[in-house]
Amino acid sequence: MKDLEHHLSEAVGDGQPRKFRPWKKILIIVEGVYSMEGSLCKLPEIVALKKKYKAYLYVDEAHSIGAIGSRGRGVVDYWNVDPNDIDIHMGTFTKSFGSVGGYIAGKKSLVDYIRVHSHSACYSSSMSAPIVYQIISALTIVTGRDGTNDGQKRIRQLSRNVHYFRRQLVDMGFIVYGNKDSPVIPVMLFIPAKIAAVNREMLKRGCAVVTVGFPATKITESRVRFCISASHTKEMLDHALRAFDEVGFLTGLQCSKRNPPRRLYELNPDKYLEEE
Repeated sequence: MKDLEHHLSEAVGDGQPRKFRPWKKILIIVEGVYSMEGSLCKLPEIVALKKKYKAYLYVDEAHSIGAIGSRGRGVVDYWNVDPNDIDIHMGTFTKSFGSVGGYIAGKKSLVDYIRVHSHSACYSSSMSAPIVYQIISALTIVTGRDGTNDGQKRIRQLSRNVHYFRRQLVDMGFIVYGNKDSPVIPVMLFIPAKIAAVNREMLKRGCAVVTVGFPATKITESRVRFCISASHTKEMLDHALRAFDEVGFLTGLQCSKRNPPRRLYELNPDKYLEEE
């Protein structure tokens, strides 16, 4: 936050480079859940800075909408922030909604401007009916408009799955990044040569995982990224944990200084279960 405030202060005080004319608009762009780090943006503090320096705020909820917050409405819901404080709200329908496309929400004047001036809106056809119906169906479940509490059940189940999986990885001695409530769980590999090794060994054990390296990350910060779903059962999570326990021991990934290396069989799984 200090660095962001420093840049905002410079932009307001110094203006544009070389000519030093004041900026007409200053835009703060953040992600709800950072896809490579699994961390959540500190939205209340960012909103406070936005108001202090009279900037605009653009929030990308691609990985948080439908997954974070007591009602599944993203980081705005998670931090209990007024949605009116967000000038441009963006998200995708490809993850929690299980469809394609995305959305931009904001004031009517902003949405009308995008519709007229955006090439993707002017020179493309509308979404097909099955895609739209899938989005509406998922949204109806999440918001509870289907007359059931199935959406709330899924959101709570996702939270339990995330905590169950993450806490065991941490206690086994892996270096795990991100917020404790984030459905994106990155485990650090560090050495680029381990990317292919971890991928192949996990696949041998029946788990397809996403490994990420340079240039998506720094060359010494390669990682494996687990994305947890409400549809994952305890048996599925246990299978993935057993496989990663073996692969992590084989490739030497348990290098946390906070938690000594332990094998999965040394942990008590009942300790990590949360009440429904």
